[in-house]
Amino acid sequence: MTSLVMRAVVLAAFCAAVATLPAAAQEPFYKGKRLTIMVNYAAGGPTDIEGRLFARNVARHLAGGPNILVQNMDGAGGLVGTNWLGEIAPKDGTAMGYLTGASWLYASEPTKYRVDFLTYDFVAYQPGTSIYYVRTDVAPGIKTAADLMKAKGLVSGGLAADNSKDLLMRLALDMLGVSYQHVTGYRSNNTARMALQQKEISFFSESPPGYRSVVEPTLVKNGLVIPTWYDPGWNGENFAVPRQVEGLTIPPFHEYYRSVKGAGPSGQLWDVYLTSLAINGAMQRMLVLPPGVPQAALNELRAAVLKLNNDAAFAEEARKVVGFVPEYVAGPETNRQVRSALAVKPEIRAFVANYIKSANK
Repeated sequence: MTSLVMRAVVLAAFCAAVATLPAAAQEPFYKGKRLTIMVNYAAGGPTDIEGRLFARNVARHLAGGPNILVQNMDGAGGLVGTNWLGEIAPKDGTAMGYLTGASWLYASEPTKYRVDFLTYDFVAYQPGTSIYYVRTDVAPGIKTAADLMKAKGLVSGGLAADNSKDLLMRLALDMLGVSYQHVTGYRSNNTARMALQQKEISFFSESPPGYRSVVEPTLVKNGLVIPTWYDPGWNGENFAVPRQVEGLTIPPFHEYYRSVKGAGPSGQLWDVYLTSLAINGAMQRMLVLPPGVPQAALNELRAAVLKLNNDAAFAEEARKVVGFVPEYVAGPETNRQVRSALAVKPEIRAFVANYIKSANK
């Protein structure tokens, strides 16, 4: 065999071997890349705290060891960042959103999205809740959570009229029959919390990271506020205690309602409350990619998220930073599950639209 023929045989064998290499031997999608994680709320707030915790820990589970940058893009109740992700962010898998409130906003007012939210790619989602608290100096004086029912001059605060936080807060107060004024438009939990400390507002709610890390050790401890209730988990059939509130001696809203009213809540406001819980509570935090990203990016991010769920170092840091261990739901059915969940009955959507308008009167 001539040397030329020998080289041809060797080359053919090499090409055949390369062609049959398993997919795992190919270079990881994120090798040599930078991943930007956009948080759709301001720095220092609960979403930002969780987003940065996620970014620090998921990095070691992404094959290829990409550099990870966290970018805050707040405004309009999280909508500014969410629209940026679908409209402007690169579609090559190098930009991902760590979002709060995006699911309910789409379900209630889809026209606010310049790019249809259902065309985004959903990496994972995390069930969540909010904890409500009130200033103790609201007239005639709040010594126990039940005293909220006697409050005079109560001013609740929110982020945007169409934000799920505002909606759940107003629905709860209206069901209870508490007299209140609602002030909205605060850019973040931090600014609303500062407004509460300065007595601009007297009632607010926060997700567990902010409550456990800031509110409980300072505002509750020094007697400025007391907690009233939290939003329970709801799967359409049963209530559940979210992992984030385990260990806290605070009742879920329906139990608070029963304790002060003598019977459980019911009626149209309650139906809307449950609809919001089923969407926003199940998907309070969402890990989202822009529409049309490479499937490889989606697959690698989902795999990394599932590994993070079983990461002992992540769990230890999470308990120290936010007081609980976030658990993300991710898998090949995630896109279908999210898109199906965001379908809301027209009559509920119409009611919510009018209810949101009434907040601005």
